[in-house]
Amino acid sequence: MNNTPRTLNRILLGILGLKLMVIGLLLVLLATVPAVGTWWHTWSASGWSMASQVLQHTRFPGREDSWLWVVITLLLALVVGLMVAWAAQQGKGRANLIVSEDDAGGYPGNVQISGAVAGQALRAALADRQDLAGASVTTYEIRGEPALKIRLQPRQGVAPHVLAADTSALVEALDAVVGKRTPVLIHIGVGARSRFSRAERVR
Repeated sequence: MNNTPRTLNRILLGILGLKLMVIGLLLVLLATVPAVGTWWHTWSASGWSMASQVLQHTRFPGREDSWLWVVITLLLALVVGLMVAWAAQQGKGRANLIVSEDDAGGYPGNVQISGAVAGQALRAALADRQDLAGASVTTYEIRGEPALKIRLQPRQGVAPHVLAADTSALVEALDAVVGKRTPVLIHIGVGARSRFSRAERVR
């Protein structure tokens, strides 16, 4: 429901994982295969010699410093800026208010209801259920309108459609109290807590 760039995240994680895999494979080969170690020493020596020649040909006029260091510094600053912008996009789209409207009674003012109120009310209503291992409620902003995401972790053997119907009834009761119909996404998933926890039995 949020604006997290999931596709970009998957691409970046794939590239990072591929690089780490190649580096790990290279380290294993360097430690176990003598021929690879010999090739590495030869390649690194030739690469360092080539880099030294490039630095010599890119010196500032009348100075021994290369202008490539300035270019590298600017590129690193650009990478840092892109990383900051990428990090700022993570989890974007969350909202704090579930209702923010002008007073309909003719008095100047604005009525605001925090999303924490809805979350607390729903979690309190679901807290006594023995068929749930956990529940969380988050408020998001979709196309300028607040929406709720209810994440439920049922215990083993619980019918998802029954749990969804009961949660929908709670949401309708919340809409009646708030006085506004709020879009809701009910996510029913199974986590580690659901797999290893046991429902309490009363005999």
